[in-house]
Amino acid sequence: MPRFPRPTPALSLCLLLLPATAPAQAAMETFKKDIQPMLETYCYSCHGEGESEGGVTLDQFKDEASLKDHKLWLRVLKNTRARIMPPVEEDYLTHDELEKFATFIKRDVFELDPAKPEPGRVTVRRLNRVDYRNTVRELMGVDYDTQKEFPADDTGHGFDNNGDVLTISPMLMEKYLDAAQAIVASAVPTQPLVVAERAVEGRQFVTLRMETPATLIADATTSAPAPATPAVIYERPAPSIQGRSLVLSYYTPVTVEAVHKVEHAGRYQVELDLKALERYVDDQFDYNRCRLVFTIDGEQVLDEEFVREGYEKSFKFAFDREWTPGEHRLLVEIRPVGPDRDQKRSLRLRLDAVNVRGPYAPEHWVPPANYARFFPRTVPANPAERAVYLRGILGSFASRAFRRPADEATIEKLARLAERTAAQEGGSFEAGVAQAMVAVLASPRFIFREEQTLPLEPGQPHPLVDEWSLASRLSYFLWSSMPDNELFRLAAQGRLRANLKSQVGRMLADPKSQEFVRNFTGQWLQARDITTVVINPLDVFLRENPNPEFLAALERFRQLNRIPVDRRTPEQKAEGEKLRDIVVPVFRAPKPELTWSLRRAMQQETELTFAHVLKEDRSLIELINADYTFLNEELAEHYGIPGVKGRDMRKVQLPPDSPRGGVLTQGTVLAVTSNPTRTSPVKRGVFILEKILGTPPAPPPPNIPPLENIASKEQLAKMTLRETLDLHASNGMCRSCHNRMDPLGLALENFNAMGRWRDMDSNQPVETGGKLITGEKFSNIRELKQILAKEHRGDYLHNMAEKLLMYALGRGVEYYDTDTLDQLVHRLEAAEARPSALLLGIIESAPFQQRRREPAAHTAVQSAVTTPRS
Repeated sequence: MPRFPRPTPALSLCLLLLPATAPAQAAMETFKKDIQPMLETYCYSCHGEGESEGGVTLDQFKDEASLKDHKLWLRVLKNTRARIMPPVEEDYLTHDELEKFATFIKRDVFELDPAKPEPGRVTVRRLNRVDYRNTVRELMGVDYDTQKEFPADDTGHGFDNNGDVLTISPMLMEKYLDAAQAIVASAVPTQPLVVAERAVEGRQFVTLRMETPATLIADATTSAPAPATPAVIYERPAPSIQGRSLVLSYYTPVTVEAVHKVEHAGRYQVELDLKALERYVDDQFDYNRCRLVFTIDGEQVLDEEFVREGYEKSFKFAFDREWTPGEHRLLVEIRPVGPDRDQKRSLRLRLDAVNVRGPYAPEHWVPPANYARFFPRTVPANPAERAVYLRGILGSFASRAFRRPADEATIEKLARLAERTAAQEGGSFEAGVAQAMVAVLASPRFIFREEQTLPLEPGQPHPLVDEWSLASRLSYFLWSSMPDNELFRLAAQGRLRANLKSQVGRMLADPKSQEFVRNFTGQWLQARDITTVVINPLDVFLRENPNPEFLAALERFRQLNRIPVDRRTPEQKAEGEKLRDIVVPVFRAPKPELTWSLRRAMQQETELTFAHVLKEDRSLIELINADYTFLNEELAEHYGIPGVKGRDMRKVQLPPDSPRGGVLTQGTVLAVTSNPTRTSPVKRGVFILEKILGTPPAPPPPNIPPLENIASKEQLAKMTLRETLDLHASNGMCRSCHNRMDPLGLALENFNAMGRWRDMDSNQPVETGGKLITGEKFSNIRELKQILAKEHRGDYLHNMAEKLLMYALGRGVEYYDTDTLDQLVHRLEAAEARPSALLLGIIESAPFQQRRREPAAHTAVQSAVTTPRS
């Protein structure tokens, strides 16, 4: 019997709109009449009559209660739609049978009514680390390092914005309190006037003199060459700009200068702010030292020697000066010292700034930085006017922080806290406001996303969330941050819901939408894992360039190194020295490796590809088989693609026969799905099943031995990886899953663990051909991508809808979301798989727009979050 594709979108939508089966007892009648005969024909040979492959039994339904196993039927629905079941060698359901089967599951088992869409449950959601950092930056203008200060967020269903796992421990609550105090202290002024301070940034310093291999530059402003100094034959790095700083090498004699102009005579403090840095290079030690000389107006005020100080160490040196109006010259000089002048660990001094404070006379004091941001006008002297001003500031701030209008009781509590603080000895109006802001940032109403609903309309099964809640749902979905003024304005007017389409377009055009691209691709495709994935370049190199003599020498060298030096015989010491001459050159020889810049380029390639499809509203199918990618010179050379120059990432059209194109052949995916020493077809196959097709295999049984333990080293040396996997999968418990995973993963074997192309592995040709469990045959990755894009288009689009819906809702997808997902896939198909249709479909769907009427326990939790507290 022929196999049929996934149901057509039009027919699926028609079935979706059929009325739900009202009487519960009708479900069993429908099952016996329409469904059981199909199960007997297609399923009972493996899942009935005493058989229960995969732990699934389909002949044990005796009554309506036993029929309502939602997890079981959802699994059955997914496997039949994806054509995983029945197996390819068996007869498959006809088109009409498949539609009847799906309708029974949705209408009779799940009891879904398309006329009354189910929004699903909503968990009170805590801001995760990304949300918190972006919200604080938007609200306070402070970039608080949540990656460093907060513990990592747990993940649920692959995403770290899942409300079910975003719990809060006593330790995290303490960290939120500390964070609130630190953020306010760094942003909110506590006095109306302070000593003026200006920073002369490192990048403002210009080079006066620098000794180079061939020249001594006497004046950086002239083009005339300085006298040659042929005695200097080693390379010395020149000063370089790094953000706002100037980086100076220990190894290069140089003098840089900046000029600072002052207007008023008086006492000033000049503070030199710098950091000592180093870059790790193998196990070499660097004995280089340097002296830093700091001169102010021709007077030497500092002569400090620096050695290797560690990865990063801060230094600040302050000097008091009596200055007259006019220009004042600041010189910084580096003088290398010590016997070893060769660069080994890249020792550097980073000149961040010279901070000038003054004059100290009170008549020259100025408002602090950011004063106008938090205090838009002068504090009134009249107590009544000051009280009104105070409540206005705190009401506006609390409303933005809580993402909805703060109630009068909360504002009054905050105002009383501010007034008590201001009345204390040494207190001020500004200090009182700052203390109240600490209370706001430590409030559950800031840390959690508070949601409220509109009054329930007649005939409406579930209430809509109010427009303030909708604004937050929208902004944290597309920006991972709080709503902006435009969203707040529309919410206040009750017009956001009516303007969703235009707002989505505006938000996607805003640079803040890069957070959506970064966070979604970083978790869906694991792109952010590329920065930390461990790949051993030596092991990868040796696997592709096997050298038995070297491997034997390395093994013996390691054996000798396990013997303490004082216990080695003279013969062993001599042997060790001989082996060192063989081993060390290979270790130090140039070889491909995943440098930090290369990892970053790989991550950008994935993000830029997704952003291009998203913002150009191109077909989502291009994420599988695009004929272009995004590269810079380093990444293009790593991939073996000629003609790309420069550091900047740009779109590159690929040749027609290129195996690249689409996310599956990008370095991020290829590296994060590899082992430290080799590729992993199993990991890569699981990745495609889970991230692309949405049909992940069952978890492996316990005590499965590693692939390397399946045979002896001698046997493995003679076997291809494909043969090794076949031997591993010969176990009956493993076969069914490996038949699904291995062909997909082996199709990517032309790419090594670092994403580079290869034709040989361990001196054996790479074989990439295979056959999917659904019957399609292919010979290479290009053909597989075409199969995924065409034959499994429905599976891929359904999975994209599911992944984006989970990300948007902050929860897993349940059986009651089946209708919502089918509607989203229908919209996608009708719009030629354009992402705008999917995003708008999600935002307009019941789960995004509505809120289920919650049980009492959940209402109590919500009340704890929304209750005002000072």
